[in-house]
Amino acid sequence: MAAANRPGPVLVAATLALLILIWGTTWAAIRIGLEGIPPLAGVALRFGIAGLFLLGLALARRAPLGRSRLERRLWWTNGLLSFCLSYGVVYWAEQWVPTGLSAVLFSTFPLFVALIAHVWLPDERLDAVSVVGILLGVCGVAVIFSEDLSALGGRQVAVASLVFMLSPIASAVANVAVKKWGQGISSLSLTAVPMGMTAAIMGTLALVIEHGRPIHWTGATVGSLLYLSVCGSALTFTLYFWLLKHISATRLSLITYGIPVVAVVVGWLVLNETLTLRTLLGAVLILAGVGLVVSPRRRRAEA
Repeated sequence: MAAANRPGPVLVAATLALLILIWGTTWAAIRIGLEGIPPLAGVALRFGIAGLFLLGLALARRAPLGRSRLERRLWWTNGLLSFCLSYGVVYWAEQWVPTGLSAVLFSTFPLFVALIAHVWLPDERLDAVSVVGILLGVCGVAVIFSEDLSALGGRQVAVASLVFMLSPIASAVANVAVKKWGQGISSLSLTAVPMGMTAAIMGTLALVIEHGRPIHWTGATVGSLLYLSVCGSALTFTLYFWLLKHISATRLSLITYGIPVVAVVVGWLVLNETLTLRTLLGAVLILAGVGLVVSPRRRRAEA
């Protein structure tokens, strides 16, 4: 891609800041929405609304959709991993896991991106410093799980936190796949269609698994759903995959620094949540590890 078509550093920084702000608040919005909408139904409704919005935008802009077999394969990769599996796990786990802890656990995402990118992306190989960073992040996760997580709200919290780790892994696989094979494919194509697929898949699962669990439409529930659909999905994922075409996958994962900070503050102010000292220590280790992984790889990518 020509350098003239690449966004400038100010635009990149502003977009990253917007992603951090919105995605940092979505953890609390998910918890609020779960008070009235079962998890699988919540995922289906969120991405159904977002997918319709983006599909309409794609048609209005005459964005190319599904012109190659590779593009259609990436639809399935993104739909099944980034949205169905990753968000299905997040919504299920957040029934018990505090929003701040959820965001901290998901902040391991860049570590998994680095490991997978080392295998799939020749320009993003691991070096000694990155390996140390990954090990530091693993230590942070170990510190968090060394705590009696059941004390945060029941034994189910510990189990749900462990299952939660599938979410950043699934998202990392999908993101590196898009980075490797998604050049030249419209960002709207990589979001609108997979979101529509997610709505159909998760909606079907909700009808089967969550049969008998009613949806309670309240002002908070509707507001949460609309915020998650339009701002937390349609806008953010379009911006995310647009950025992914212009900067390295590892550099883009820098947003993981800010998201848990915003999530912890919002959880404290809005949901009266607290984080234990051991969880905070684990978060510091994880983010320090992310810093070691990202910095040398970012310098190489920019060079």
